[in-house]
Amino acid sequence: MKKSAVKKIFLIAVPLIAVILIICLVAIPRLKSALNNGKDGNSEEHGKKTENTSTINKENISSAVDFDHELSTYQPKKDHYNFYFTYKTVHAWWDAVALGMEDAQRQFLDKGIVITYEYMAPDGASALDQTERLGDAAKEDYDVIGVDVADESIISPVIDKMIDSGIKVMTFSSSDAAAGCKRIAYVGNTHNYEDGADLTEELCKKLGYKGKVAILVGSVGAPCHEDRARGAKDVLAKYSDMSITAVEYDMDSVDLAYDLTKKILADNPDLDGIVCCNMSNPVGAARAIIEKNSKAVIVGMDHDREALQYLKDGVIYCLGVQDCYSMGFNTIQVAVMIADGVYPGTLYPEKSEMKTTLIFQQDAATMLETLYGDISR
Repeated sequence: MKKSAVKKIFLIAVPLIAVILIICLVAIPRLKSALNNGKDGNSEEHGKKTENTSTINKENISSAVDFDHELSTYQPKKDHYNFYFTYKTVHAWWDAVALGMEDAQRQFLDKGIVITYEYMAPDGASALDQTERLGDAAKEDYDVIGVDVADESIISPVIDKMIDSGIKVMTFSSSDAAAGCKRIAYVGNTHNYEDGADLTEELCKKLGYKGKVAILVGSVGAPCHEDRARGAKDVLAKYSDMSITAVEYDMDSVDLAYDLTKKILADNPDLDGIVCCNMSNPVGAARAIIEKNSKAVIVGMDHDREALQYLKDGVIYCLGVQDCYSMGFNTIQVAVMIADGVYPGTLYPEKSEMKTTLIFQQDAATMLETLYGDISR
């Protein structure tokens, strides 16, 4: 589903069996594609025994990504809405968000309400590109424009100008605008700093609070990536025997994360750990770790299938899985209310918080089964 622009218009009924499969969490080809941004990794030769610290039961792991949603009781004022959404970069993470959007779209259609929307992003994260896209969208007649902020210092003033001109703008998915921005509401992760801190605490505990650590951040200026890296740095600073040997930006690219990790390992062959702040870099880092036969411990973000396989095999120690599906579903619901002139209050909050679930090796098989239908043990 790697497209720069996708027009979503559901004017025909979706086969019932497809809906049932999604709701029941059984993987379908579309879901496998959307939740996987790379080929399956072969990490068996590099598998390591790890101490599984998770106390989360199978039921909670299965609900880390919630596919079972129903529209709220809110009654829309129109029978057709047209939205525009732009996000950081074409990537499987946002494809997963799109699945939740489509579910909400189908449910609105069942009520006789047609939702159409543009879902657009560049092939590489760029605040300049996002600024241009927002400028173009502002000239059109969209009910609401949604932004996954590429760089808060650049994009927040753009949003403010749009709001001042009467355009309804919200933020969604992984990155909100800067504090004080006039955007109407945000649906997404409100605790990226805490996610980075939590992952790093697990890494420190695993290493016995002693070691050299590298941080792979992601895209320069992306609030979610920068906040996670900030959380990681703050945790590492608490422990006198922990040190940061490198901080690199991989621009949310598996290949660049792989290259950067190899360079870090070449410069620091005694590296003890890596904190990965997006969905791409745990995969790139794990590939490099395997190739170089390093013992460095990896913690990172999200649900990439290859990353989950590395988690299962012990190459990755811990992953923080976000509920992308719920982000997409709730984004559409909030956009409808904003379009109707309903602002944050009793019907929905200014910030709709989505959960992140930390999972370990013993949880990987259940997560693979939940997301991809992989029942191998």
